[in-house]
Amino acid sequence: MNLDELKLRHDALLAARYSGTRSVSYDGKTVNYGTDAELAAAIGDVERRIAKLERGAGRVQRPFAVKDL
Repeated sequence: MNLDELKLRHDALLAARYSGTRSVSYDGKTVNYGTDAELAAAIGDVERRIAKLERGAGRVQRPFAVKDL
């Protein structure tokens, strides 16, 4: 899933939460959430995925040790 698709899902989830409904439709699919907590968890998950894609791969740190003799 690319960044644009995730942002569209995020917008749809926020619109549903702010309107008080627990049903979200995107890409021809409809998802019904049982509680507001489930909807909030879905929003949080999408936000984490967006942040991860926007950050990129990041740096790789490899630990090493130096023994002073």
